Amino acid sequence: MGLEGKIAVVTGGASGLGRATCLALAEAGTRVLVADVDAEGGRAVAAEVEGEFVRADASRLEENVALMAAAVERLGGLDLVHLNAGVAGLCGVDESFDPERYRQVIGVNLDGVVFGTHAALPHLAERGGGAIVATASLAGLTGVPFDPLYAATKHAVVGLARSLGPALAPRGIRFNAVCPGFAESRIIDPIREVLAEQGVPIIPAEAVADTVVRLFAGDMTGECWFVQAGREPEPLRFRNVPGPRSAEEEPT
Repeated sequence: MGLEGKIAVVTGGASGLGRATCLALAEAGTRVLVADVDAEGGRAVAAEVEGEFVRADASRLEENVALMAAAVERLGGLDLVHLNAGVAGLCGVDESFDPERYRQVIGVNLDGVVFGTHAALPHLAERGGGAIVATASLAGLTGVPFDPLYAATKHAVVGLARSLGPALAPRGIRFNAVCPGFAESRIIDPIREVLAEQGVPIIPAEAVADTVVRLFAGDMTGECWFVQAGREPEPLRFRNVPGPRSAEEEPT
């Protein structure tokens, strides 16, 4: 897909991976609508890319619906959607459990992808198709003992990508996920010092944004691309779930 002249919405676009994606899309000739709850930061990014800004809470269905409609009203349509808004879990299911925080994590990280997709589909269909990229994480591909709720939401996003890719293909709409490791963004601020002490490299936000743009420009669907320091981004090769064995295969 050529990106010149396309119209994109990026949630969580005020900083980090979202901002980097806005800049990369604008460089590719895409018109961008920046969405975030951080109005000051979002407007600044919109100014950088000569785009538009809408304050939107990804965890609220009605705000997702209004956001996608705003892209059509202000920019003339909708072709690309980067559902990127996310927050860290910062609590477990033991004595650290915080029901309010749990609902926020589910609301932003998972509902934001589901609601955003639901709100975008009619507008993408009107254009004859389009592409959605959701920000998952390496935490969606492996266990994360120090932040299990975050991992749970990102595993769900990976499952959505693998399922919605083939489900939406007949409508000309592609759905993929990007799964970065520890990348430059506000979400790593609570553990930034620990990562530095352990010598864990921080992935530049631009490296993740380049992968998002690659997913928008390609023809793949239902794929989950990991981004790790020192490795070329590529889709994870999932093993097929084994089917039932025949009686002849049963061990004796």
